[in-house]
Amino acid sequence: MLAQQLLNGIVVGGVYALFAIGLTLVFGVHRILNLAHGGIFMLGAFAALYVVEAGMPLWLGFVAATVIGGLLSVLVEFVCFRPLRRTGDEEFGAIISSIGANLIFVTLAQQISQTRVMRFPFDTFPVEIYRFMGLRVSALQLLMTACAVVLVVALTWYLRRTQSGRQIRTVAANERAATLVGINPNMVYFQTFFVAGSLAGAAGVLVGLAFNSIHFMMGESFLLRGFIVLILGGLGSIPGALVAGLLFGVIQTISFAYLPTQLSDIIIFTSLFVILMVRPTGLFGRDGAGTMRSAR
Repeated sequence: MLAQQLLNGIVVGGVYALFAIGLTLVFGVHRILNLAHGGIFMLGAFAALYVVEAGMPLWLGFVAATVIGGLLSVLVEFVCFRPLRRTGDEEFGAIISSIGANLIFVTLAQQISQTRVMRFPFDTFPVEIYRFMGLRVSALQLLMTACAVVLVVALTWYLRRTQSGRQIRTVAANERAATLVGINPNMVYFQTFFVAGSLAGAAGVLVGLAFNSIHFMMGESFLLRGFIVLILGGLGSIPGALVAGLLFGVIQTISFAYLPTQLSDIIIFTSLFVILMVRPTGLFGRDGAGTMRSAR
């Protein structure tokens, strides 16, 4: 049923959007791609798993994943990006250093898990199915949707309504001018990386619950999908990342449901190519992309 697949695609797309918004936030403010984002996503899922296995409730695991994801992201900024910022060699150097950080994260998870596929305990989240207007909606899907909506709304409020959010937008627009009016760019960098890492950690928990499969390589495929969403939505555009994430989830889910598995990736990348032919800067992109645009 097409309506059911659309619903499933929107739920999955919300998680893609969470992951890609973190990439977009960092790129919009810093003009760099954080290739360690996938590793942070993966370690967030592991953090929640081990908290739950220790007998703690799932909500505490979710909080732990967001906090640990944020701290790991700040660590990457401090170790990999900040020294390069002082030397003015951020673009290429950031790619190489973040790849190195991602390899460290993956190797660490590989050693801790002993390359096993880890799973949440069976009773971690209730398996309940609700029916509404002919659609089947699980309790887990409701949780995933609620988490995505709450986090996106909270991020939008933070960027648009708080002084810290205004400072982030000011630095994204013109770092030198922001410094002249008394804004400390290093504090802005700390905030953006922490928020981006927290979103990645939250997405990792939701994906781990949805597929009940957590392994040390799970972040690699999501990093590729995050880049697709980042480009499709428009570089530096948070609304673009949100819309593109939902669109990507719908296209992927429908192609999986109605087409052979071998054709699904072809359909996804062909759709991306066609959209970029019409909108070379992405759905919400503008010429000179790179400055963060928050949701209005």
